[in-house]
Amino acid sequence: MNAKIKKLRADLDKNKAKISELASRNREIERQITELENNDILELVHSHNLNITQLAALIQTMKANPAALLRGEMEEPEHEKNENPYADGISGGDA
Repeated sequence: MNAKIKKLRADLDKNKAKISELASRNREIERQITELENNDILELVHSHNLNITQLAALIQTMKANPAALLRGEMEEPEHEKNENPYADGISGGDA
């Protein structure tokens, strides 16, 4: 076999192995990014004391009328206004 062909095939195999390794590394990096983004989202939701119903309402409002949020027009449904026991500023157990 031609020596040049052998060398090119070896280079090709080496490149394929490197591509596979880099693709695997990219998948791992993408997984880590997704995990960190999800953690950021959870921290944000928890920092605003949102329950699942409130989060769903917020997302629905943003989908239906994103500008309403910026204008402060998002209304909390009546049945959710009293769900947070600390909403009135009283912290349980300090009285």
